[in-house]
Amino acid sequence: MNRYWFIVFLLPIFFSADIFAQEPVVFKGGNIVIGDHVSILEDPTNKLTLNDIRSSDSFVDQGVSIPNLKLSSSDFWLKFSIRNESEQEHLILALEYPMLSTCEFYAMNDGLVQKLSYDTEFANRKYKHQNFLFDVYIRPGTTEAYFLRVRSSEQMVLPLILGTPKTTAENLLTNDLAWGLFMGLILVMIIYNSFIYFSVKDKSYLYYVFYSLFIGLSSITLSGYTYRFILFDYPGLNHLGIIVFPGLAGIAGNLFMMNFLQTRENSPRMHRFIYLSILIYSAAIVLRLLGYDRVSFRAIDFAAVSTVLVTFTVTITLSLEGYRPAKLFLLAFSLFFTGLLLFVLRNLGVVPYNDFTNYTKELGTALDVVLLAFALADKINTFKRDKERSQEQTLQALKENERIIREQNVILETKVNERTLELSEANNELNQTLIDLKEAEGQLVEAEKMASLGQLTAGIAHEINNPINFVTSNITPLNRDVDILIDFIQEMEKIGLSDLPVEEKQRLIEEQKEELDYDYLKIEINQLLKGIKEGASRTSEIVKGLRVFSRLDEDDLKKADLNDGLDSTLIVINNLLSNKIRLEKIYADIPLIECYPGKLNQVFLNILSNGIYAINKKFGDEEGGVLRITTSNSDTKVYVKIEDNGIGMDEATKKKIFEPFFTTKDVGEGTGLGMSIAYNTIRRHQGEIQINSTPGEGSEFILELPIVHENVEEEM
Repeated sequence: MNRYWFIVFLLPIFFSADIFAQEPVVFKGGNIVIGDHVSILEDPTNKLTLNDIRSSDSFVDQGVSIPNLKLSSSDFWLKFSIRNESEQEHLILALEYPMLSTCEFYAMNDGLVQKLSYDTEFANRKYKHQNFLFDVYIRPGTTEAYFLRVRSSEQMVLPLILGTPKTTAENLLTNDLAWGLFMGLILVMIIYNSFIYFSVKDKSYLYYVFYSLFIGLSSITLSGYTYRFILFDYPGLNHLGIIVFPGLAGIAGNLFMMNFLQTRENSPRMHRFIYLSILIYSAAIVLRLLGYDRVSFRAIDFAAVSTVLVTFTVTITLSLEGYRPAKLFLLAFSLFFTGLLLFVLRNLGVVPYNDFTNYTKELGTALDVVLLAFALADKINTFKRDKERSQEQTLQALKENERIIREQNVILETKVNERTLELSEANNELNQTLIDLKEAEGQLVEAEKMASLGQLTAGIAHEINNPINFVTSNITPLNRDVDILIDFIQEMEKIGLSDLPVEEKQRLIEEQKEELDYDYLKIEINQLLKGIKEGASRTSEIVKGLRVFSRLDEDDLKKADLNDGLDSTLIVINNLLSNKIRLEKIYADIPLIECYPGKLNQVFLNILSNGIYAINKKFGDEEGGVLRITTSNSDTKVYVKIEDNGIGMDEATKKKIFEPFFTTKDVGEGTGLGMSIAYNTIRRHQGEIQINSTPGEGSEFILELPIVHENVEEEM
């Protein structure tokens, strides 16, 4: 939208020139435009020389004040003659189009050739100006012929102005002054709106700043001021800027329009076409960077045309809908478009070449930038007014709420008093309920203890019953043998006190011994005593194991061997194992740990009992069950792993197993407190308990206990 040539695509009328005999330019003083006295010849071969074209009859008279040549890679020869009717012999020919890659001026009277190019460094020019300035030496009262050879990768618009050095300098100074005002205005807009952007953080200002920057750079690049003041040593970069700056301006302008007018919400259908314009602008930039100069020139024109159509469609539609920002945007763009249109019409000769038409493009651009800044300010003012109205409405709502609150406070105070009384009564009920719950909790814990005690009693009774039966079964035969032995002793006493000879006494004694089977009697008595001794020893071991399990005399934190605790627990539940469950013990030489031994034995009892229950559920009366106990240790911890190959647990059961009252056993088989107590006991020991289980395969409990407590807690 920053190239002025694209307007020609919107004009319905194509201008053509009549062919007529060329007349000389009559110079009497001042500055005159000589374009309508110029004939033009196109050289597609780029090989014609001055001698080839001097006598050529292929020159075509233009008949317009400013020649407008098509976009072409050809050389164009311009022929004209000047009749000097002034008193000045030294004149200046100014070509106000600074983007020519080739410009050669040939004077026929003195054979002087002056060559200038936009592709050379600015310092090599005789006249330090971006326009092409050529010396014309012609005596007053004479007529001389001149030729210009020009070429450019852009479309060429060639304002040719003839004047004296003084009038030319005055004209250039006026032009520089006008451009200085224009660039100053653009710079002020950029700085001012950049400050506003950093204050309000509105993206519209950011896009506006970039748009103003690039449209300013586009204008001064197309007018040669970038080449003159900024990139004077880098003509190649200046050549790229002819398309890159307008392309970036077009992209920033479209982004500004999208954000400022909120086209995504307000005009979603046209919003997609804006992206198309941005895409074409981007393609033009890429093409110029890749060296496709003429294609990039056409691409920027197409992008500009699409932008004009989309912009007018969006702004007119939204303006008719009453959207205020669109109205201001339409006004700014219309002035910008009008300035470009007048500038193009001037180049086409439709409007005269004068000081006003010479600056319509810059004036339109300046008005566009200024009005867009006003539109942004108006948008902020609109937001401010909306905010003030919103604040006023909020204030009214707050006052109304305050009145309602005052009225409600009276009602609420009464209700609060009533509710306070109700809450007080409810609190008393809750306190009583809490007391009842604590009592129930105590009863449940006692029930769990009684269940464990019942299991303990059954196990101990079973374990002690076997050795006691062994003792009692040996007492009767032992009494019989003792009675026989006593009778034998009495007989021996009688024989010994009799007067019989010694040989007779010996014979009688031997007969008594043979009758009693004395040797067998001694063996039988020894076996019976040995059996009684073994039964008593077994009973003593069971009692000792029971004492280790309960540790009733050790309620304080003590050092204990977990292997002993496990063995004592196994003694208690030995009756549950039967002969169908294989017990595997893999004990390591673990260190003593600080613990409450009786509490840990209770944990072992609960886990082992659950494992045996799971095995029985899976195998029933069949063999195949395995219960494995493994102990190990690290530098700071002892590990106890209890595994079974029972029914296992699913994830839902694993998550709830430590919850109080949760049990998978049938009613009457468990209270649901065993694993909860085990979990709390392990945590009180500063340890961890982990579960690995697979349904149908079994479960694994891993107890991790520190060897030394970091902080000694209160007694459990």
